[in-house]
Amino acid sequence: MIDIERQIEIILRGVSEIISVDELKQKLQRKKQLVVKLGVDPTAPDIHLGHTVILRKLRQFQDLGHKVVFIIGDFTARIGDPSGRDTTRPILSEEEILANAKTYTEQVFKILDKEKTEVVYNSQWLYPLGIDGLLQLCSKYTVARMLERDDFEQRYRNKNPITILEFIYPLLQGYDSVVTKADVELGGNDQKFNLIVGRELQKDAGIEPQVIITMPLLEGTDGVRKMSKSYNNYIALNDTAKDMFGKIMSIPDNIMLKYFELLTDENMGKIEQMVKENPRDAKSYLGYLVVRQYYGEETASNVQKEFDKVFSKKELPSEIPVVVVKKKKYELIDLLTEYQLTSSKSEAKRLLSQGGIKIDSQKVTQNIILDFVENPKEILLQIGKLKFIKLQPG
Repeated sequence: MIDIERQIEIILRGVSEIISVDELKQKLQRKKQLVVKLGVDPTAPDIHLGHTVILRKLRQFQDLGHKVVFIIGDFTARIGDPSGRDTTRPILSEEEILANAKTYTEQVFKILDKEKTEVVYNSQWLYPLGIDGLLQLCSKYTVARMLERDDFEQRYRNKNPITILEFIYPLLQGYDSVVTKADVELGGNDQKFNLIVGRELQKDAGIEPQVIITMPLLEGTDGVRKMSKSYNNYIALNDTAKDMFGKIMSIPDNIMLKYFELLTDENMGKIEQMVKENPRDAKSYLGYLVVRQYYGEETASNVQKEFDKVFSKKELPSEIPVVVVKKKKYELIDLLTEYQLTSSKSEAKRLLSQGGIKIDSQKVTQNIILDFVENPKEILLQIGKLKFIKLQPG
């Protein structure tokens, strides 16, 4: 077992806040194995790199010999966590929740050690809680205490609706901590209020309160807003190795150090020097490290070399997918949309206006007609910096 000071050093890397270090030390002195809890509501099917910040911290606890309880919030997802929201979340159906939960459990074990992870669903204890138990739980907190939350207080001041269900949410998440007798709970720094509720409900139940560890929210590829599917600035764990690397290469330089700190185990002194001397090479190394975690050494190395070949040396990729077109004539925007080469018609228009489309290596800025009757040859289409397609007439 690693000594306590070294454990603390590992655990504190990248942490936003811990309540408290002294309590964590005391727990580590008394217990060889802590119960470390993370609750996740399966409100969307994909896990992205923003989620992995906390999952990697959980894995560190596992590697230090501690037990991880991964709670799938199939019950709480019916309400939707109001943390960081300025509107009420839509209520999901049970079918959507269970489908999302299945993909979550498949993806998290790309990071967590399956043998050292206990996966539980909070419906196991929240359904049996019943109306009497729920009323008792609701009696533990006042409306005034709930309105101390920054997001609730702001919504109340702006006269945006807050449902009673949203008030109940932190109590249900806190009750998860009572049931699991968590020693430590992890969450994003927007989760602090919910985690504190867990501490207080544990105290009320006569259980030693959990230590709270909050992690920073990772900005997405735009470098401004938190990584989210809603903002289309996310890098999914299910992205191909090529797409994952390319998206990392697209992040602004000013958030590169944060990505290194939260997504890798590299020595930050060495990384700071690398970023200062050659930001482009540092970012390529970041892409390589992240891809290596999920796809292995060989794939990461190949993707890095291929990117350098296309982006730096301006050569064509080794393999270019072929699309056989159905019609003889197409407006360019219609073709991009029909074959899902862009996510939408508006994205196709934006790329055109910004000079992000090339045909046979020539930049195109207007919605031209592609005529496969007059010119029945193969066309090389480039979308953005890295996406190449060969168009062949059918």
